[in-house]
Amino acid sequence: MLAYKNVGASYGGFQALKDVSFEVREGERVGIFGHNGAGKTTLLRCGIGDVDEVTGTVSYRGEPIVRGEVHENARRGVGFVPQGHNVFRELSVEQNLTIAGLLHDPGRVGEVYALFPILKERRAQAAGSLSGGQQQMLALGMALMTRPSILLLDEPCTGLAPIIVRDVLQSLRGINERSRTTLVLVEQNVQAALREVQRAIVLKTGRVIFDGPSAELAAKEDLWEWF
Repeated sequence: MLAYKNVGASYGGFQALKDVSFEVREGERVGIFGHNGAGKTTLLRCGIGDVDEVTGTVSYRGEPIVRGEVHENARRGVGFVPQGHNVFRELSVEQNLTIAGLLHDPGRVGEVYALFPILKERRAQAAGSLSGGQQQMLALGMALMTRPSILLLDEPCTGLAPIIVRDVLQSLRGINERSRTTLVLVEQNVQAALREVQRAIVLKTGRVIFDGPSAELAAKEDLWEWF
């Protein structure tokens, strides 16, 4: 579905990714792990076409991801939730969702509310006044308004309390299981994420050093030495 083949990526001479190759299959839940600076965010940004200096190929359903055309790639079905609570803080919850769905299906708001009932309760509330966990749910809901076939998420649990981390990760699993939306998740909370994904990929200094079942990585006695 989303395939990386011999991908390298650079920023002004710094090489963030080096000869990365793997494929995400339709319906999978994949976790991307590694130290800070390992190349995780760059990997996701290559998947949406938001990195200019790229070698090798990134393709989605057999067609190349077009560099510099983030909106066009999103319209093809690639959703991206960047790190942080990326919402329009002064607008209401419902206005945020409606704007996100303008080019797709504004009527999907009801489906988002069914998935996140708290957003329905707060639909008239300014997004900036929501808690961190609620803002993250809203950011996920906005991404879902674009009807993605695959959703790339960059550390959606950053700064959240443990119980909220659990809720967000379980919500992501629910999205995958209900709609078969493929998930690729970068997350620093390794143990929590490993419980919710099926497959784990570990990056170290821009290279893939592990690609296998999440249970296999979780069972490693030296797990924390990898991170």
